[in-house]
Amino acid sequence: MQEFSLLYPQGIKPDYQTLGDEAINDLSVEFLCERLSEVVYEQNVIKNIMIKVEKNPEVIKYRRDIFDDIIHFPKLREHINELLQELDFLKELEKSLKDGTAAPIWQLINRLHELDVYVNCISGINQSLSEHDIKSEGLKQLKDYVSSVYQESGFEYLKEDIKGLVDDVSQVKSVSVGVNLDSLMRPVEVGIVSINDTPFTRPSLLNKFLGFTATKNEITHGAGFDGMAKIHSVGQTAGDSPLMSTLSRVMTEMLGTTVKRLKNTLSKYTNVSGYSLTKLIPEFIFYTRWADYIEKVQALGIPMCKPEITETVNREMYAKGLYNFKLAIQNVDGKNLEIIRNDLEFNEEHRIYIMTGPNRGGKTTLTQAVGLVFLMAQSGIYTPCESVTLSPVDNIYTHFPADENKTVNLGRLGEESKRMSEIFAQATNESLLLFNESLATTSFAEGLYIAKDVVRALRYLGARTIFNTHMHELAMTLDEVNTQIEGDSKVASLITGIHDGQRSYKIFIAPPEGVSYAQDIAKKYGVTFNQLADKIKH
Repeated sequence: MQEFSLLYPQGIKPDYQTLGDEAINDLSVEFLCERLSEVVYEQNVIKNIMIKVEKNPEVIKYRRDIFDDIIHFPKLREHINELLQELDFLKELEKSLKDGTAAPIWQLINRLHELDVYVNCISGINQSLSEHDIKSEGLKQLKDYVSSVYQESGFEYLKEDIKGLVDDVSQVKSVSVGVNLDSLMRPVEVGIVSINDTPFTRPSLLNKFLGFTATKNEITHGAGFDGMAKIHSVGQTAGDSPLMSTLSRVMTEMLGTTVKRLKNTLSKYTNVSGYSLTKLIPEFIFYTRWADYIEKVQALGIPMCKPEITETVNREMYAKGLYNFKLAIQNVDGKNLEIIRNDLEFNEEHRIYIMTGPNRGGKTTLTQAVGLVFLMAQSGIYTPCESVTLSPVDNIYTHFPADENKTVNLGRLGEESKRMSEIFAQATNESLLLFNESLATTSFAEGLYIAKDVVRALRYLGARTIFNTHMHELAMTLDEVNTQIEGDSKVASLITGIHDGQRSYKIFIAPPEGVSYAQDIAKKYGVTFNQLADKIKH
């Protein structure tokens, strides 16, 4: 099979940056993968694709359109899942063919199985893609390729040859072994007496020995076993056991005509390999597992949308009804949560947000939600929004509170400052930066001093940013930052809403409300001075 990928269009090389360990953790990538599949191998496959942040709009659109086809045609997904089982068997065969100690008969039979699976896969893909009105360039190219293979005259001959060989080889069900003994009843020689077309049953084994010399057939019809000893399963490969190696050699010699036919027929197809199809396994897994899960989310009435992709230089995003995909996961798990959706834009007027609001008001949830929208969109799958248009980022950098075990040497402030410095050393104006309660582990005065310089640097960098913080004062001087610091991306204040003491989890572009949040909460729970004074008994 020609070099073909469902992740990259032909002629386009990968152009990605790998998500850092902190971002993988802060965006809960492994948590997502565990929900998509219970199989560890599949989880790793999905993760390895997602953490490679591809920024080329052409690549992203290519993936997105393939995913759109796969999620719209459940029957196609069903066929792909059946195909995965065939390809998985092929992957196991590939391991055995690399075993140089395997006897020629086993190598030939494994080669036969390889071509048999190849024929089944080509036929299956051809039929499945022909039954659906696919739109994506990637699946159309795959369809054209398998159709051309399927329609070639040589493929019909291959199908017939393989079918005939499989029928021949499948006749072999058991072998009868003869053992010569010395005068002390010790085995001194062992060999295959007959090769049979049925498994061993109870008829007399002696009759088989006596009748073998009278038959002219290579494969003896029927097999017998008198029950004098148990049949033991062989746990070793032929190359590991001298006995099995000997038996394999003898079988090869006794099946002279069959082995010769295998060699002659298979030699005609030396350029045909089914193993190239196994390269599609990770890609099929990625698309189908995501499609299966997103279908569950949509079945609950939770919106998921096909992202529109613009050029990277635009550094924009226009999202309607954005929410954190982890909330949808909890509802799939049966939680029945109310999911608050928000609208958010990144553009020249609002590219850097300083987000303030009450504790547990949804700041962290929204910050993570933005990262997941970009990560999922650039992976080529649907996004947790009602609609979204975005230009890809070259990478996602996160600055969330660190594990205390990692702050032993530098202290919390030192560790946070070090990570922040590393982000600015790597990020470009096409990156996405997500800060979650950064510098909250130090004194207010120290944190505010450092945070003000960070915001100035963000203005100078110009990358799309969410900086959520408890320091309301940080968002009160943004006009000065936009005026005094050079840059083409403005810093804006974003607040999470609260109404009548209740958190609404809605966001607004507006000046920070500062202590008004605390006043609302204080009134709700009866802890203003007047309320507390009324409760004090003199």
